[in-house]
Amino acid sequence: MAAINADPEVMRFFPGTQTLQQTSDFIARAQRQYDEKRFTYFAVDRLDTDAFIGFIGLSRQTYEADFTPCIDIGWRLSKENWHQGFATEGAKRCLHYAFEDLKLMQIVATAPVINLPSIHVMIRIGMKPVKHFKHPMLKNDKRLETCVLYSVDR
Repeated sequence: MAAINADPEVMRFFPGTQTLQQTSDFIARAQRQYDEKRFTYFAVDRLDTDAFIGFIGLSRQTYEADFTPCIDIGWRLSKENWHQGFATEGAKRCLHYAFEDLKLMQIVATAPVINLPSIHVMIRIGMKPVKHFKHPMLKNDKRLETCVLYSVDR
């Protein structure tokens, strides 16, 4: 995960790359969230090679916005595994888990408006656009601050 988070191309729609310590902290938060909520950003391995390729999953978001707190779906894969349907396949499975196993009522996704690859995944998994908004955690980044909110209901 550290190599994926340190790749500038993978992180081009984020304020920057992440250090090894930031990645370790992210993983620890993900593990705590799973212990508490039974969902997280799950590690993803390719079934054909067993190679680790990133994460796909669910996370509780509490930053200041009119739609939070909420549960969002997200993904981050190594660039060697882009455009092969893995994000879509994994996200669909996570939605099934969210609605059928966890009985959640709604899942949202957000992305900067320039992040067309993620927006396309949102559409492919059945999410619908809700609105544009200024992300409070990206206020100082004119390139990324305008985001889209998509949602899907159970």
